[in-house]
Amino acid sequence: MASAARVSKRREMLLHRFFHTFLLTNFADEFLMQKAARRIVERLRKRGHEAFFAGGWVRDHLLKRRAKDIDIATSALPEQVQRIFPNSIPIGASFGVVQVRHYGHAYEVTTFRKEGPYLDGRHPSEVTFTGPAQDALRRDFTINGLFYDPIAERVIDYVHGKQDLQHKVIRTIGDPHDRFEEDKLRMLRAVRFACSLDFEIDPPTWDIIRQSAPRILQVSWERIRDEIVKMLTGPARGRALDLLRESGLLAEILPEVEAMRGIEQPPEYHPEGDVFTHTRLALDLLHRPSPVLALGTLLHDVGKPPTFSVRERIRFDGHVELGAQMADSICRRLRLSNEDTEQIVALAQHHLRFMHVYEMRKSTLTRFLRLPHFEDHLELHRVDCLSSHGTLETYHFCAEKLKELQAQVPPAPPLINGQELIGLGYPPGPIFGEILTAVEDLQIEEALKTREEALEYVRETFPLTGAGKGEENERSRN
Repeated sequence: MASAARVSKRREMLLHRFFHTFLLTNFADEFLMQKAARRIVERLRKRGHEAFFAGGWVRDHLLKRRAKDIDIATSALPEQVQRIFPNSIPIGASFGVVQVRHYGHAYEVTTFRKEGPYLDGRHPSEVTFTGPAQDALRRDFTINGLFYDPIAERVIDYVHGKQDLQHKVIRTIGDPHDRFEEDKLRMLRAVRFACSLDFEIDPPTWDIIRQSAPRILQVSWERIRDEIVKMLTGPARGRALDLLRESGLLAEILPEVEAMRGIEQPPEYHPEGDVFTHTRLALDLLHRPSPVLALGTLLHDVGKPPTFSVRERIRFDGHVELGAQMADSICRRLRLSNEDTEQIVALAQHHLRFMHVYEMRKSTLTRFLRLPHFEDHLELHRVDCLSSHGTLETYHFCAEKLKELQAQVPPAPPLINGQELIGLGYPPGPIFGEILTAVEDLQIEEALKTREEALEYVRETFPLTGAGKGEENERSRN
């Protein structure tokens, strides 16, 4: 008992040290980031230019949230910024954007500007360099239109952004119709900020989003994807799905998910309600998901609406197979990588296999547990259960079996390989996979333990015929 107590105390001390080091590291990194950004502002001011921290950093600073980066707005023209910082990189000089690296951090230094009409729904037709007040007015939401003077340590607010931060409101700067006409993606950004900050969307802003939702498809799928991924990996995934639905944006972007609404499920297995409700609950139960896991959870039951039927009870025959195909199509629409698409499709394809784990042969269960990124499959199963019947027996069973598998010595090499099959006279082709899989299954189950036993099994179970048998006899005589 005393030994166990010492181990427990030591573990507690190690955890304390880890979190202390983690916090110190993050604090030091943020401190250095701010210090370097302040130095950039100081150098710009020494040359006679105005310069402030801008946008998201100011918002997060006032909300006492950790910011990932700091943007700087200045009266200096791009060429002047480059002269002051000779190693800087113009990444959008026509829009006044220059990247400056300082103390290992990269900062976007942007000239104050006002913008002409957005003829393509994304980029302004012209840019005119101006002062800070006009620059603030061109931005999307009031909470993103703030400046911060790091020398005087004061906030500069031309758009009543501090007031909206205090009241927890997402409001466009100026007319919401004009802001969304300039860039339709701002509709999705409004939803994302509302969810990530736990704010409400200002009613006039919300009304225009609902009116303009069909125009979201004028935005590239890559930009839409990035916003959706940020929402689904953020802190309020279920609310994001609700706001997307209520705004009409979901029906435009992911009509297959919108179709889940009102699709009833067998109440004995799904007391939570329809497929949409189940998916919403599952998303909220995820713990800091990766984009792949979040999208896999969103789409795991996407095949249910088109396969819904009622016979002796509600049924979704074939929804897994159809769902995997639909998930593949949606991932390609969102321009996801082949690797991410493959894993998301696999999550939809295998999510019901957990129902059969108790009946699986040892080899079948082992192969299941060895699926790539099985931890994602297991986490999807956990939230799938908790958002429906609430029973986690199969989850705990698989988690324990996975732990046992991982604790084992590395798996033994295969008893035979393709070269040996060729040596036996088998022609290369699909039969190779069938034979090698069968041998590996029996090896896992310890029914075959030696190469000789494996070769004998192959000869008896997959007898050669015709030319292949003649070749084997010829080799035997030689």
